[in-house]
Amino acid sequence: MGDPRLPDAVKRGGAFNAEDHDTIRRLKDALSELPAYKFRYLDNHATLDRDLSELRTDLVFNLCDEGFNNDPFKELHVPAMLEALDLPYTGAGPPALAACYDKGLVRAVALTLDVPVPLETHVRPGDQGATLPSVFPALLKPNYGDSSQGITKDAVVRNEKGLLDYLDRLRVAFPKRPVLVQEYLTGAEYSLTLVGNPDQGLRALPILEVDFSKLDPKLPKILGYESKWEPDSAYWTQVAYQEAELTEVQQQQMIEHSARLFERLGCRDYARFDFRADARGEIKLLEVNPNPGWCWDGKVNLMAGFSGMRYSELLGQILAAAVERLSIVGKPAAAPQVEAAQ
Repeated sequence: MGDPRLPDAVKRGGAFNAEDHDTIRRLKDALSELPAYKFRYLDNHATLDRDLSELRTDLVFNLCDEGFNNDPFKELHVPAMLEALDLPYTGAGPPALAACYDKGLVRAVALTLDVPVPLETHVRPGDQGATLPSVFPALLKPNYGDSSQGITKDAVVRNEKGLLDYLDRLRVAFPKRPVLVQEYLTGAEYSLTLVGNPDQGLRALPILEVDFSKLDPKLPKILGYESKWEPDSAYWTQVAYQEAELTEVQQQQMIEHSARLFERLGCRDYARFDFRADARGEIKLLEVNPNPGWCWDGKVNLMAGFSGMRYSELLGQILAAAVERLSIVGKPAAAPQVEAAQ
């Protein structure tokens, strides 16, 4: 989650709120259902390096998807700190987090693995309008970013004027970030989660489909900032999630594509992959999230729920994947000590 004492620019109101504290409470309740582990929680980022250096623990459960000091650009700093202190931890390491934060780089990697991707143009801060593509409709988003920052209902543009207007908005909001102008895919949107590791085996949770059927037809069918952070938005109240209805061939292809990306990008223990179909039904990669949200009402837990898995079971499977990868052996007659870094 991050440090609740600090501001958080991504969150509604710029700070932790009652919903965030409820999310943390639910997490702790779920982890308390795992008798094989004993947990202690660290969420003070001002003292995190010292607190970690004093640890005597078997494993650190890295739950810090907000970034160090609640800065999404510093998402890799907590695992880097753990690496420097030689502490074993769950989830992706700094190289994978850095690679996946660069959406254009992930697309380039996907192409080398024969994973279908949308058409896309990388627009640098100083590029002029004459160099922009003319494929419409298009979706604009920052190349670097998290939590759908910069992606709103106006990010889907249908002509050159709309493209230039939204590009200007992004350049004002994120002045030094490149922008991606991407083919807007009009088909269904999916998410797939893999749990495990290539050497020990990967398990795919049931695939999730975003249900836009109740959304105002005048609004573009996207999951943007409004869907995550604005409770009064139609994207919050009218968008739902369901288990995807796909052919066996489609499911297997998505799993294979995700597994290739998981291994090549260096994901560990669990990761989420977002896809979307084009008008012809071809399913293309949107993004890879090597440190996806672990909250009770997030996509990953929803997918686990489709298979009848409890929240605590999902968390237990992630921990078990890390324990097996790291060859951690519990002490006789004692539960492994786990520090949960938030």
